[in-house]
Amino acid sequence: MESFIARQPIFDAQRNVYGYELFFRSGLENVFRNPDPNQATSKVMVDGFFLFNLNELTGGKRAFINVPRDILLKEYMFFLPKEQVVVELLETVEPDPEVLQACQKLKSAGYLIAMDDFVYEARYDPLLEFTDFVKVDFLSTPEEARKSIRQKISALKVRLVAEKVETPQMFQQGIESGYSFFQGYFFSKPAIIVAKDIPTFKAHYFQLLKEIHRSGTDLNKLDGIIRQDVALTYKLLRYINSAFFGLPQKIKSVRQALVLLGERTIKNWISFVALASMGSDKPEELLILTVVRARFCETMAPYFDLADRKDDSFLMGLFSLIDAFLDRPLSQILAEIPIDDPIKLALLGEPGRLGEIYKYTLSYEKAAWRDLQKPIVIPDKDTTPLSLYLEALKWGQAFYTETKAGP
Repeated sequence: MESFIARQPIFDAQRNVYGYELFFRSGLENVFRNPDPNQATSKVMVDGFFLFNLNELTGGKRAFINVPRDILLKEYMFFLPKEQVVVELLETVEPDPEVLQACQKLKSAGYLIAMDDFVYEARYDPLLEFTDFVKVDFLSTPEEARKSIRQKISALKVRLVAEKVETPQMFQQGIESGYSFFQGYFFSKPAIIVAKDIPTFKAHYFQLLKEIHRSGTDLNKLDGIIRQDVALTYKLLRYINSAFFGLPQKIKSVRQALVLLGERTIKNWISFVALASMGSDKPEELLILTVVRARFCETMAPYFDLADRKDDSFLMGLFSLIDAFLDRPLSQILAEIPIDDPIKLALLGEPGRLGEIYKYTLSYEKAAWRDLQKPIVIPDKDTTPLSLYLEALKWGQAFYTETKAGP
């Protein structure tokens, strides 16, 4: 049985990643062929954590795990390290004596407990005594109700988590309402301000993006562009001399690096460094998500009959969040960068072969399993979309670590 997993970051008020909520499924149908939903959920929990490396999934951060009543009472969570997980009780878990006893046992053992999709009712008061986090859905809960929840639990040592925070405005509202943590795609949905200027430090790298993707840009011109930027030169040489390549000799010049990597690889790499530089005022997770997405798009390309478009698929993933870096509409940005039309059309939601990869990637990231309609045929039985996704997570984190260092 094939397994699927996705993750979503949870930020603190400074936009640092505190942890990730993990989402598991056994297949594309989003359900288990099992008449007992508790047994089905138990299986995915147990299989999930014995099959996957938890530390690699979360980069050492806390993993928020959805827990139904059956798993809670069967004490499966004790199989997992208390330092790495947060036991997230589903909204369907009722605060009856058995549940309260199970939570007390977890709490005494040092586990952290969260309540998902919380709506205050007095009957939850006994359960709140064991709770470390309360998660509130910002899309379905009015602003006044959010503030009311904070007031009702203010005497407890409970931290509030804002879920489904989709815009910077919602993020700011959460901060002003006293929420400590935030979950959602707010960093990838910028506030759109008409005719907003690009800050000077970003404009330099935006011009660099436009220049390197012009048709006819050859290695000699790329060499000149890179050598004009000391930081860019340092990062390129550091990157190519890293463990990614394992070269037997040290690369000492930009020209030598360009010859070894090739034009398309260099353009993609410079694009990432430019984005990283433009994202210095953005959450670190935005940069990691960008390169993980690019890598996943690249590795999925052969299974969409686009093995010859792997570089384009990588670049498509890399540019997919550029609106969040520049706080401008994606359509405006893409109109100014001379990348190939199929990439632009895919990013703008138009149908096409690259668009199929992009849509699949977005659905996978958000655990929208029902949207993964295209059957992926992979000849190697040990390779699955899941294994490619996990590889992209590991590769992206390592790539980001290697690239972010400055002179």
